[in-house]
Amino acid sequence: MTNSVLYQGNFLELRESQKWEFVQRVNAINVVVIMALTPDGNLLLVDQYRPPVEGRVIELPAGLVGDDGPEGILEAAQRELLEETGYRAKSWNLLIDGPLVPGMSTEWIHLYLAENLEKNGLGGGVGDEDIVVHEVPPAHFLGWVGEMRLRGHMIDPKIYTLWFYAKSISF
Repeated sequence: MTNSVLYQGNFLELRESQKWEFVQRVNAINVVVIMALTPDGNLLLVDQYRPPVEGRVIELPAGLVGDDGPEGILEAAQRELLEETGYRAKSWNLLIDGPLVPGMSTEWIHLYLAENLEKNGLGGGVGDEDIVVHEVPPAHFLGWVGEMRLRGHMIDPKIYTLWFYAKSISF
């Protein structure tokens, strides 16, 4: 399949293939998303401002693979968890992977379960990231997310998908 570049920015390309337009990252193609559970069973969620949607979004810790240089997928997940939450995990399990938005992007997502966490840093992100970390007890997950939505936060739908998927395989 041949495709052509319609536009190239610093981080994204707009491409066309058989009259289908799509986006491809210039600096990475894989994304990691982490469902991290603290030793007492709480789920770590992050809250950060996202310029494309002009608001704060509740998400799972996540990031690009290799955007600052070569690294493996699991290595990126470990790095992102530490940068965003300040935690390291002793146990990592890949839950599922696949195309993130196959009708619009070439990105591939890798969803991990991280357990046996130890606090090793402050978290909050790197550079100009302004990440707030929340520890949410499983019994309060849906209520807490609903309350955050009422407070004006946007909710990344991946948190529901991964939460219910992980519960179905008895994490």
